[in-house]
Amino acid sequence: MSSLTIYKEGYMDMTPISNLFIDFFIKDANDAQIKVYLYLIRMMSANLPTSISDIADKFNHTEKDVLRSLKYWEKNGLISLEYSDTKTLTGIHLNDLNRLVCKISDQKESTQLPEAISSTPESVQDPLPDPSSRFDKPAYSPDQIKTFKEQSDAQQILFITEQYLGKTLGSSEIKSVFYIYDVLGFSSDLIDYLIQYCVGRGKKDFRYIEKVALSWAEEGITTPKQAASVVGKYDRTVYKIMAALGKTSAPVGKEVDFISKWTKTYGFSLDIILEACDRTVLAVDTHRFEYADSVISNWYKSNIHHLSDIRKADETFKKSRPSAVLAKNAFNQFEQNTYDFSKLEKEILSN
Repeated sequence: MSSLTIYKEGYMDMTPISNLFIDFFIKDANDAQIKVYLYLIRMMSANLPTSISDIADKFNHTEKDVLRSLKYWEKNGLISLEYSDTKTLTGIHLNDLNRLVCKISDQKESTQLPEAISSTPESVQDPLPDPSSRFDKPAYSPDQIKTFKEQSDAQQILFITEQYLGKTLGSSEIKSVFYIYDVLGFSSDLIDYLIQYCVGRGKKDFRYIEKVALSWAEEGITTPKQAASVVGKYDRTVYKIMAALGKTSAPVGKEVDFISKWTKTYGFSLDIILEACDRTVLAVDTHRFEYADSVISNWYKSNIHHLSDIRKADETFKKSRPSAVLAKNAFNQFEQNTYDFSKLEKEILSN
């Protein structure tokens, strides 16, 4: 096959990536690990702050996925993690790859680094093993998969899984089920509950199913009852509200408090809350929970209980404004509320 020439057209806003990373370290890293490291380089180059939750949201990973990736790069010497006295992660240092490669080269007595990852100098190794490594997914051989499929438990698990997903499982999906059964140690009942739970949330992708299974394993969940007690913290209403506000991660304490206030204290139905979320997303990109809370609290104080009440309030406010004011801004042709969005945003940002 002929070689390819790569051309650059026009100006390119770029983040510098070391060739050493591409030559020696990228080949053994998985997708999540590569994304996290490149994103760290990007944020460092732009002198921008970030956080574990920001990175998780950026790539639709869990925070544990991000932490595992950071541990991987720390173990292999590319970064150093800084912790507070309370063991909270406070900083990430991107190490000099030239110096790291030179140390590895000296140890290998060679200019080649076929085992660069596994031969990281002792001075940059993580002194404590990552406990999540016991859950690493093996590269199963065809014989191992064949043996698994011949077990009576496995046949039942695979049959149930196919019924929930409504399709025949492919080889990679069977490997995922085997991993959950073999490494994570899930019983057939727990796998049944896992698949039922994920499908119930509209998630049939095995990457997602594996992430849920891994998080349960890390929490020590071994029975469907234990799993139910965990997932029961948040019903589907919570996740619909999270999604409506552009959130893909599990809700944190403050977010749960807001949702609890809207649903339990105020007693609003889901359609009212989603209406507030829609207006919030159109109005602001940040502080969405605080903004939505201002909107919903205003409706509560105005004795609004139904969508029709909101429409009436919008119409009343629209009629009360002078036509000359409305004509100044085309955006005012949309239905307005009985409160000032810009004023609300300023109040939120000033807190």
